[in-house]
Formats: sequence, structure tokens, C-alpha cells
Amino acid sequence: MSGSPRRDVPAPGEAPMPADNAAALLRRNATDPEIGARPALRFEDRVWTHAEFAVESARWANLLRAHRRPGQPFHIGVLLENIPEYLFAFGGAAMAGATIVGVNHTRRGVHLLHDITYTECSLLITEPRLDELIDPVRDRLAMAVLTVGDDLEDALAGAGGADAGLEPDPATPWGLIFTSGTSDAPKAVVCSQRRVMVSGARMGIIMGLGASDVGYVCMPLFHSNSVLVGWAPSLVLGASVGLGRKFSASRWLGDVRHYGATYFNYVGKPLSYILAVPERPDDADNTLRVAFGNEGAPAVVAAFSRRFGVEVIDTFGATEGGVAVTRTGDCPAGSVGRPGPGVKIVDDDGAELGPARFDAEGRLLDPETSVGEIVNTAGVGPFEGYYRNDEANARSTRFGWYWTGDLGYVDAAGYLYFAGRVADWIRVDGENFPAGPIEVALARHPDVAFVAVYGVPDTAAGDQVMATVVLRAGARFDASAFGAWLDAQADLGPKWRPRYLRVTAAMPTSPTNKILTRTLVHEKYRPDRTGGDPIWVRARGDAAYRPFTADDAALVRAELDAAGRGRFWDL
Repeated sequence: MSGSPRRDVPAPGEAPMPADNAAALLRRNATDPEIGARPALRFEDRVWTHAEFAVESARWANLLRAHRRPGQPFHIGVLLENIPEYLFAFGGAAMAGATIVGVNHTRRGVHLLHDITYTECSLLITEPRLDELIDPVRDRLAMAVLTVGDDLEDALAGAGGADAGLEPDPATPWGLIFTSGTSDAPKAVVCSQRRVMVSGARMGIIMGLGASDVGYVCMPLFHSNSVLVGWAPSLVLGASVGLGRKFSASRWLGDVRHYGATYFNYVGKPLSYILAVPERPDDADNTLRVAFGNEGAPAVVAAFSRRFGVEVIDTFGATEGGVAVTRTGDCPAGSVGRPGPGVKIVDDDGAELGPARFDAEGRLLDPETSVGEIVNTAGVGPFEGYYRNDEANARSTRFGWYWTGDLGYVDAAGYLYFAGRVADWIRVDGENFPAGPIEVALARHPDVAFVAVYGVPDTAAGDQVMATVVLRAGARFDASAFGAWLDAQADLGPKWRPRYLRVTAAMPTSPTNKILTRTLVHEKYRPDRTGGDPIWVRARGDAAYRPFTADDAALVRAELDAAGRGRFWDL
């Protein structure tokens, strides 16, 4: 194994380019006498060396070139789970100068069709188990579709296997990677060969990786976390990765041991899901040394680190890469870390906001004047733009800065706190505040495993606070005790305490396990949308929650109609 992870985090531009282009990198790995015979890819019980991976990539490059359409973008759609063909497609694209469009296999119908056609794919690679997604839109796909199996093998055999020796420009887009789309529609982020390689080098430095390391990649490969954090370092270093077809909390530790994984990438809630698996005395008996990801709650990160004997490097960041902040051990509770000098909190006009003020109980006193958008005033960093989205590009790069679309605030010492997305503001009785700090507070409840907080329509004006929670295994919701607990939280003022509370068995999530807040906002407190989940309501001044009934819902709808706000019922 390599040494301990590095604590000094290089800026994105500081990591060196490991090769002239991605094709040259694959050829270097294949022909290097030390790297070529080492494993590059493991899947279940199969292993491909770096030399074998390059041979397979050359076959795929010829296949992709055979489907290139003159005068059209050289875009290849990949609708696969995490199987070797996904990375062979990336390898082929590297050698052919093509762009892989990672198609999100949780999208359906017209949304799936939009992603494939909007990105102008000339070929789509899929697999039999995903036919149910393709079949409803197959007759509207204006490109060839190849399915893993005999269909694909025949096409590869017909394309030939010799390396054509192409040398793509490193600025060639290697991937179009969709954002998670947790609060709005996903956007396709351009990632060049240069960005992927530099990111791989940078992640190797941050995690202290070497050629003998093995990554475990079970986050979906259509997401930047798996491509840039999981796979790219193995290419740059001549190391290897083991693929998990999809994330499974119950299989996670077994896969780590099977592959001998030393590093693991995550995004969203996987650490929490893994911690929910019953603990065993030998959990720390594993090869894992470091995990890198984001959105891990501080308590979850600490518990995961203790239980599995692994260092967790949890960061604030996004697919676009315009801002990255790493949490260190001396961060105050709830902070995502101390950002670099160019990272500011600004209002809509770009004016910097001052540090937040707190009362003696730690309650945020001035959200309207301290919470703003997190921006990088030093520039756009490695962000290379959204594909065919001039409006989003203009918004994200105003003044030559990178605008994250995320809300935050800083304390007097300069530590940054995430406060949700720009769309996550809630307005109650004329007071605006972000959802993020409320989620942080509710997550402290000993029975709450997951929580999402969002605004739902008030019958008169503005919003009311609603929370959806998943309880820990074996816990039962106690309406009186929960209300009393909320009232005892010093950092939750009366307007911040949820009016509505939904208890569910599982949150709607993105493939990277981010909670889909937009889905919860759409479902709100409507019995016809919430699938029978119990919903509770507590009026201001009441001590306990009570069940929110169908009659209550009908009354809310009638009051919305009477106030001329009936449209909010259907949003």
C-alpha cells in the first residue's frame, strides 16, 4: 500500500498532465514494462491488465469511428450499469477522439429520450437488463443501438482490432456528464481529456495513491465522482479499479475485501446506508485506507471512519468543478471547511456578504443578510461549460466568476457552511431562510436516519416548512416526544420548526444517492402523491404533532383556492 493521504490539497490547475492526451496515456500504460502486466480493471472474478485494456480500447475505438456521422458531434451514448464495457467505451473514445455521454439509467420515457437526443448521440450502447428503458422510446431514437452480448461482439469483430494511432487534442471532450438534477433539470457538463487526466493526477495526490492501489467504484459511472475520483487516478498511476455493478450497502464490505480495495469514492448518502448495515466485530478488518467524497454529515463521517478503520476525506464540490472545499479535522460542527481566498458568499448582484451572526444558543440570526450564493471570484476553475446551454453557461460564469448555484454562509473565523441550493429558500411569514441548517438540526435526532427539509405552500402566502424523515431501524415515531425535542433545539426558531412532517421508508434519490428534493416538493402533503406515508401536522403553539388526514388535505386545498393560490396545489 501507499502512504497516508496528503493533507495539502492542490488547486485543480496545479496537478500535472500525465500524458499528451488520453490515447497516449493508455498506450503508455500498455507498453510500460512495469505497468502493462498489472491489473487495470477487475469485475467480479475477471481481470484485465493495462495491456489488455489498451487492446480492448483499440477495438472499441474502431467501432466508434465506424458510427461517426460526418458533420455531426462525435458523441456516444452509454446506457449501462457499472460493467467493463462502460470503461472500454471510455478507452475507445480516448483513442478515437470521441465523447462519452453517460446516460442516467434512472431517467424514464421522454426525459431519457431528451438526454440522448439533446446531446446528439450518433450511437447508443446499452445492455439487455435495461431494455425496459429503451423499448418505450426505441422508435424515436435516430441512431444505432448496440446491446451488450452477441449484438455488440459482432459489431466489434467487424470493426477490426488494430490501433489506428490517432492523437486527439487534449481539449477534446472525453465526457458529457450530467449534473445530479436534485433541484432542477440535469445539465450536461463538458469534461475534456485534459480535465479527466488532471483530475486523476490531483486525486492521486490528495488520497496519497500509488501504482499498487485498488479503487472500488460502485457509484454510477455516468457521474463525475466515479469517473474523476474513482477511475481516473487508476489510469494516471497505472493502478487498478474493481467495479461494483451498482451500489449495495450490504455487499459493499464484501466487494472491498474481494478486490482488495484501498480507496473508495462516494457521493451523497452511501456512508449512512453502509452504517445502517448491522455492525460486526471484524468490520475494520479490510484493506481500505481512504475514502473520498462529499455530502457526508460530520457525525456519519466520524462513525464510518471509526467502524471501518479508514480515513474519510469529505469535501464540498460539484460535477462542474468550479469550487472545491475540503473539511479538515479542526472544522466547527456543520462546516464544510475553510475555502480558498477566492471563494466568497455574494448576493444576486455579486456583492460580498458579511459573516453570519449567531445568538448564544448558536441560532443563525441574520440569514437574509448572510446567506448567499457560493462563488469562486478567482475564475471558473476547471469548469468547461454545459453542452448546448448558453443560458446556464452565462449564469454560471457571470463576471468571470464561477457561480455554484449553492447557498452558504461563513462564520467570523471564515469557515463555510452549506445552506442548500439556490432553490432551497423557504419564506415563512415574510422571513426568508435556507433549508440546510434545519436539516442539520433535525439530523441530530437519535431516531432520524435521513432528513430533507423544503417549503410547501402556505394557504395564505409564502411557505410552511415541511420535513420528510426516514427513521432508523426499529425506531417508531412519537408525535409528542418529537415535538418536545424540536422545541428544545436552541438553533431552531419557531418559524423554522416543521409545520408538516412526513415519515417514509425510503427517500426518492438520484443514482448517486442524493435526495431528490424536487420530488418531495411536488408530492408535498398530498395524500394522493405520498404513497400512504403517514403525514403529521403541528400548528404553531401546539405541543405535539397530530395525523394530517384526508379531510385536512381537502381543507388546505379549499383554503388555497379561496386565497387564489390553487395553482400551488398542483405544482
